[in-house]
Amino acid sequence: MAKNNNQRKTPKFNFYWMWLLVGAFLLSMFFMNEEGTVAQEINWTQFEDIVKSGGVQSITVYTNKNYAEAVLTDSLAKALSKKHRPEVTNPLLGGGQGAFNKISAQIPSSDKFDEKVEQWREQGVFKGQVKYDKASDYSWLLMNVGLIVLMVFLWFFMYRRMGGAGGGGGIFSVGKSKARLFDKDNATKVTFQDVAGLAEAKIEIAEIVDFLKNPNHYTELGGKIPKGALLVGPPGTGKTLLAKAVAGEADVPFFSMSGSDFVEMFVGVGASRVRDLFRQAKEKAPCIVFIDEIDAVGRARGNKASLGGNDERESTLNQLLTEMDGFGTNSGVIILAATNRADILDKALLRAGRFDRQIYVELPELSDRKEIFQVHLRNVKTDGSVDLDLLSRQTPGFSGADIANVCNEAALIAARRKKQAVQRQDFMDAIDRIVGGLEKRSKVITDEERHSIAVHEAGHATVSWHLRFGDPLIKVTIVPRGKALGAAWYMPEERQIEPKQALLDKICSLMAGRVAEDIFLGFIDTGALNDLERATKIAYAMVTYYGMSDKLPNISYYDTSGEAYGFTKPYSEDRAQTIDQEVQAIIDSQYERAKQMLIQYQDGHHQLSDLLQQREVIFTEDVERIFGPRQWKSRTEEIIRDEAATPADDNVSVTPPPFEQGEN
Repeated sequence: MAKNNNQRKTPKFNFYWMWLLVGAFLLSMFFMNEEGTVAQEINWTQFEDIVKSGGVQSITVYTNKNYAEAVLTDSLAKALSKKHRPEVTNPLLGGGQGAFNKISAQIPSSDKFDEKVEQWREQGVFKGQVKYDKASDYSWLLMNVGLIVLMVFLWFFMYRRMGGAGGGGGIFSVGKSKARLFDKDNATKVTFQDVAGLAEAKIEIAEIVDFLKNPNHYTELGGKIPKGALLVGPPGTGKTLLAKAVAGEADVPFFSMSGSDFVEMFVGVGASRVRDLFRQAKEKAPCIVFIDEIDAVGRARGNKASLGGNDERESTLNQLLTEMDGFGTNSGVIILAATNRADILDKALLRAGRFDRQIYVELPELSDRKEIFQVHLRNVKTDGSVDLDLLSRQTPGFSGADIANVCNEAALIAARRKKQAVQRQDFMDAIDRIVGGLEKRSKVITDEERHSIAVHEAGHATVSWHLRFGDPLIKVTIVPRGKALGAAWYMPEERQIEPKQALLDKICSLMAGRVAEDIFLGFIDTGALNDLERATKIAYAMVTYYGMSDKLPNISYYDTSGEAYGFTKPYSEDRAQTIDQEVQAIIDSQYERAKQMLIQYQDGHHQLSDLLQQREVIFTEDVERIFGPRQWKSRTEEIIRDEAATPADDNVSVTPPPFEQGEN
């Protein structure tokens, strides 16, 4: 193994080295004569002095250029003195004094040069031969050949960049499909066992697998294999993984590509890639074509004429629509697509006969999250303290990708602590780290700010403990984490529908922090920003979406398509004023409600506030010891009581929650 580590790595061959060598060769040709040697250019006086010194063997006169080259003797360097030795000016010789075997100089004319040669012969300083020739114009060759080479290089470079990623590079791959093919020869294979949860989506999509395995069973009865299925759901819920599982279960070729791979700045490339993709799919039929993030190319077409890339995108969409109608009904090619923005897709793409089915892949429920944890914990070394039921209950609203991140973060935390196995505490800290951010104990907080944060968070805990629809409390902390200086953490109930009183209780709990500051400190600060934002959104939703207003009952201005209203309001200015008044009335009523509850339980609030300043983190049992058991119990109440444990070190966060409320 050491031998491989110490072995020198040879540099990889780069195709552009060849162009560098060609350029160097052409450049050297400009400075070389016909015999391949470099001649040093000097002036006529120096040339005449060297000839008179007797160090010249032969002279070649180039009549078309009016210059002469002289071949020097080997002993010239010793015979010439330093003051007569010419300076080397040829850059190929290094720019200083050095050895050379030829010199060249411009001559007055051929006739006068002949007279000089006769004079040198009479003086006995030159006895060699004189040849007359015509010089080759290497500068012309360099200019023309170099220009051609440069044009070829630019042409090759541009088309290599244009189509290099399309499967082999070069101009001929520009319109080729960029789809990756997964077939039975691939080492990795995804099946339904690798996809945890999504029970309803699996049932719907299992029919597609049966279509591909037994097509004759359906065609004999007159049934038609669906052409396409659209997977719709939030990010990270497993849409791509589910599509791969379909291909793995059916054991058929699987073409995978993104919607953005179709769209290019070059006109016609996207449509060409669509045609090439479906051509390959027909050759591999039966097969599955999966287009991820199809909204990149399937966005609804507008009425106004588009320019530039939009025209290319629409032509690509038109070609996709044509191809989905073009191939035969029973050809065995099924199109799967995934998006989390189905509302912006073109209606022609969603009609029956193209995407016949829309399969909704929602966020996992409680039982689904438990299965997802089991899948992601296959390769994680854990001990007996890890409770999957508790983990699944503490992660409501988490997608499959979020749960995978929790498992990975827990393993990293355990490794950082030099543990032999991942424990329950590591998972709790991982959830705390992902949801709330990193603890910032180094942040400088004054005693006055610390007291204000404790009063604020104790207000949330006091009011939520006495509300009927208040979520079960897990812990309250004043340790800065992420952007929050403090937070009250809850385990929300997973209700399918929210009653009006539950929304009012949530607003009341959110306003409790601001109320506690007002009545117990005598001033308010900016720490309630997050609480006010969330409370205002809930109040506006109650009035404008859910029809829960006294003055505007049973009216909803919610638009599921997102296109109906545009930049205009669906109501008048008078109605807008009424909406604002109703929202303000809801906020004011819950503010007064929270104020009355805090005045009623102010002794317990002060105990909570003091305990928070002392320990920084308090848990469910601490609140229960002060106020007694809650009057309204939820289905998760017993789990929290059984699983939550008081930490040995009060400054250590033990039971982190999934959501925070009352961010200060």
